[in-house]
Amino acid sequence: MIGVGSMGGAILAGLRGPGVRIEHPITVTTRSAASAAALAGDERVVALAAEDDPEANRRAVRGAGLVILAVKPWLIAEVTRGIADAVEPGAVVVSVAAGVPSTAIEAELPPGVAVVRAMPNTPSHIGRGVTGIAGGASASAEQVALVQRLFETVGAAIVVREDQINAVAAVSGSGPAYLFLYAEHMIAAAERLGFDAEQARLLVQQTVVGSAELWAAGGEDPAELRRRVTSPKGTTEQAVAVLQEADWGALFDRALAANIRRSEELERGE
Repeated sequence: MIGVGSMGGAILAGLRGPGVRIEHPITVTTRSAASAAALAGDERVVALAAEDDPEANRRAVRGAGLVILAVKPWLIAEVTRGIADAVEPGAVVVSVAAGVPSTAIEAELPPGVAVVRAMPNTPSHIGRGVTGIAGGASASAEQVALVQRLFETVGAAIVVREDQINAVAAVSGSGPAYLFLYAEHMIAAAERLGFDAEQARLLVQQTVVGSAELWAAGGEDPAELRRRVTSPKGTTEQAVAVLQEADWGALFDRALAANIRRSEELERGE
């Protein structure tokens, strides 16, 4: 694993979780010696620091059947180019970078190395994430399934076409931000109703968390769950009517389209 930042750290935590069996130690590279030292003490992990060893990335990928690139999108080409002649034939290289198509990564690697893209989200940190998995032209169904199993250690994972990856990023990759934006506004509205900051936060947080768990526990359609709370001619019905006047369907269509448009711009290097 090259890079153990926010998302790389979540993936690593999933692989180190109870009940997850790995055949060989995971070699990870970090920028600093301090970050590498923080991973010491786990026999399942070998940590290398780039500041101590300029060859850390190349050393890490030698002999590896699965390589995860967990660096920022603008570093993907440089990092891939740096490890190209050290990657094992038949290895699977996984990128979690938004806006970098598999063709751009494949162009830096030797023939016979498969590329798979993955788009996880931040709830992966607590094992409740969801990840979209898409194989590049060089990836077999078995290799894509291997990557899917990897990301199932941090939540759910679905296989999609690569032309859907930007849409995955728009829906679930960025999705937590939309929910937190809703929470921000609900907390502010609660404070305007006279609750203090802590009361408002608790009311909204527990409502969001409890509602999500209720949905997950039963699996019912959210529209049905909403109807159960919305009694005819009741108070909830009045509030929902006001919200629906804002045409949430069209609003979300515009928001997701803007997200996808930006991903496409990143792919073009804009």
